[in-house]
Amino acid sequence: MLDSIRDKVRRGERLDAADALALFCEPDLLAVGALANEVRERMHGDRAFFNRNMRVEVTNVCVASCLFCSFAKLEADSPGAHTMTLEDAWRELEVRMDDPPGEVHIVNGLHPGLPFTYYEELLRGFKRIKPDVHLKCFTAVEIQFFADHYGMTVTDVLSRLREAGLDSMPGGGAEIFHPDVRSRISHDKATGQQWLDVHREAHAMGMRTNATMLYGHIETFEHRVDHLMRLRELQDRTGGFQAFIPLAFHPDGNGMKNLPAPTAVDDLRTVAVSRLVLDNFAHIKSYWVSSTPKIAQVALRFGADDIDGTIVHETIYSAAGSTSPSGLAYDELVRLIREAGRIPIERDTLYNVLREHPRAALPEAAAKVRDRERPKAKRRLPVTDAAADVAVDSTKESSPW
Repeated sequence: MLDSIRDKVRRGERLDAADALALFCEPDLLAVGALANEVRERMHGDRAFFNRNMRVEVTNVCVASCLFCSFAKLEADSPGAHTMTLEDAWRELEVRMDDPPGEVHIVNGLHPGLPFTYYEELLRGFKRIKPDVHLKCFTAVEIQFFADHYGMTVTDVLSRLREAGLDSMPGGGAEIFHPDVRSRISHDKATGQQWLDVHREAHAMGMRTNATMLYGHIETFEHRVDHLMRLRELQDRTGGFQAFIPLAFHPDGNGMKNLPAPTAVDDLRTVAVSRLVLDNFAHIKSYWVSSTPKIAQVALRFGADDIDGTIVHETIYSAAGSTSPSGLAYDELVRLIREAGRIPIERDTLYNVLREHPRAALPEAAAKVRDRERPKAKRRLPVTDAAADVAVDSTKESSPW
């Protein structure tokens, strides 16, 4: 089966649902990854993207009771519940203006007690601080909640938020579209179809958005394939999706804590199959917060061409037991990409190139070994922008330690 799929991919033919399911079930992970890497390199060569962004979660108060969520609190006075004042939220950007992010990414709980004007003023305030900052805010689930809760249409909600400064939408809240799964894990928030409808409306208004899939819990491979096919169909119609981001389920502290987290094999397979199936998505992102920086790095050889950004302060996955840091330094993202043998490309939210970093001459680890085992009087390491001159006493035998 894999041979026939490989032939279709190399002929540029679209894979169908049966092909996608076969790829999820294929025991040879490396063969699936190699095929996805072919497509990835055909589209992007050795370029790997990242951006300078920051996350702000202004409230974790939420009327929904998703089983997989460790972030939300049902009541405003629950232990651990928080809702920022507008001034506190704006301060998150103000304190970083010495090295400002290009993007502010906002995802929240579904708070029933805030006026809609809170969200409008939130966006306006960020634009006052940094007029050119890109505001990628509010999942489709939040947009649908705003429409239902405040008695507006989705079009009205998006129009008012765009007027206040909204530039694009993140892809969160998609989870798994199929009602057999969604009704069990997130029964009291937007349906899968509503999620798709919100993005369809955003695309019609000229907005760019992302898409996600939460995998590795109670869904089957068939449910994942159904999810990917629905996204691909909408992208055929609108062309408004920029990137697809597979999100690994984390079990700690939530209603599905009895389930194991997905393995690294599942992480890499899901990235690879996504690249092969979503032929009309320009970018597949390996979100380092979800998969860990190390898996995200490997995923750059399994179909992913983006590892997200600096993040600065992530709380949703950390609440679910993620061992990833809450943020990564700019130089660390460059290093991760270089060690994967890719060319680091700093982008903005809309994938305009801001800076192309030079390729590393050697992976950093290899350069360190070379430095130990080849003593010289003095030489320069062409590994990173910050490589320093290293002096070695050539009269002494070098030690591998």
